[in-house]
Amino acid sequence: MLLVVASAGALYQRIESYRDRSLNFPPGLLVDIGGYRMHVYCVGQGSPTVVLDSGIGDTWLSWRKVQPQVAEFTRVCSYDRAGMGWSDPSPKPRNSGVIAAELHSLLHNAGISPPFVLVGHSFGGLNVRMYAAMYPTDAAGMALVDSTPDDMQRFPPELKNYNDAFLRKETLKQNTMPLGIPRLMGWCGNGTPELRPMLRTIDCRLTPWREHLAEYYSGDESMAQVRAAGRLGGIPLIVLSHDPDHPSDSFAKAMEKAWDDSQERFTHLSTDSSRVIAKGSHHNIQLDRPDVVIAAIHKIIAECRKQSVAAMGQ
Repeated sequence: MLLVVASAGALYQRIESYRDRSLNFPPGLLVDIGGYRMHVYCVGQGSPTVVLDSGIGDTWLSWRKVQPQVAEFTRVCSYDRAGMGWSDPSPKPRNSGVIAAELHSLLHNAGISPPFVLVGHSFGGLNVRMYAAMYPTDAAGMALVDSTPDDMQRFPPELKNYNDAFLRKETLKQNTMPLGIPRLMGWCGNGTPELRPMLRTIDCRLTPWREHLAEYYSGDESMAQVRAAGRLGGIPLIVLSHDPDHPSDSFAKAMEKAWDDSQERFTHLSTDSSRVIAKGSHHNIQLDRPDVVIAAIHKIIAECRKQSVAAMGQ
């Protein structure tokens, strides 16, 4: 009986995945970066180009409330890290150093030229900091959107309990995905009616959950890489932080002080920095308060263009 049920679940997962892929397509380009393809989606015109990097387990869709508005005043590109969204899985480790190098190859091969304003949410914050360290002439400015800290040793013991619960939940989804259980139970692909078909297509598969956990398990390595990378010099930097009065499940009250301290330390990464608290927002500021993110990007773009004009006049 168990074998019959498992076989039926696997068949259901395969049929539904095929159906999803036949009805939904990536909005951007699939670009080869050396034997595997990555998805990048660009809209708008102008320079510098804004590059958006999502949080752990997220895709280009996490910027759906931000990207169209930013496109009104400059070119803006979101993308899917390898194994996420529409991108092929990568044979390489999932640490920030590798991810930054893959992003550099993606942008270069897609013909997207610097300078860039790098915007990273959560885990994406580590990635864009690493990118700026590896390719400093590419980085014109940066916004860190409730970025993951680069040192979790400062956090209280309660963090381990949260991490353990998170890993149990994510591992269960990964192990049961081939049997179609997350799809059937609604553990993946949830969203508004207009987004649900796309979300089911890119989320209700084994690959993104496997990559999600790989990025998570590489977290300590990514943090060590970013710490070693050092500061950002004098590029315009805006640090956006969630409202401490609205902690989500990811930010239990016991962790708020440590998180807030880490956000404040980010302002020391550049000599031209500021910090904004996004009132009324949880961790996903780009979804809860997209206006705050858009305003920060607009401010950085204006500063970059001002600096460019001044440099041309010298």
